Amino acid sequence: MQFPDDDNGQMLQAMVDAGMDLTQSLDIDFFLVFDDRRDAESALEDLTANDESAVLELQFNEEVEKWEIIASYNMLPEYDAILAKETQLNSFAAEFDGMTDGWGVMQHQDGDDFAGDDDHECDEHCHH
Repeated sequence: MQFPDDDNGQMLQAMVDAGMDLTQSLDIDFFLVFDDRRDAESALEDLTANDESAVLELQFNEEVEKWEIIASYNMLPEYDAILAKETQLNSFAAEFDGMTDGWGVMQHQDGDDFAGDDDHECDEHCHH
């Protein structure tokens, strides 16, 4: 696969290099950050009311010292679709004095071949 040479393309290439199947839908987490808690709560309220496809979480990110909404969408990890969702969410966040701060996926999701961690020992009850 060939991806554009930007942050999104590099992330998708890293996913391929890690053995992830980009032909399957994944839960993709988009991060929206806000300086002010009230702005983040207002944005969360609006997203909750108007975007039923997202799983939403609000937390304080101590690393960047900002309030963060994690908006998770189950979607195909296609470059154009991710770019469109990121652009849409950035415009949305700007309405509440926020902005997007990238996206990511958990490496091991339903349907991949992950069998456990390195400490796992198989026995007669294993089904992998």
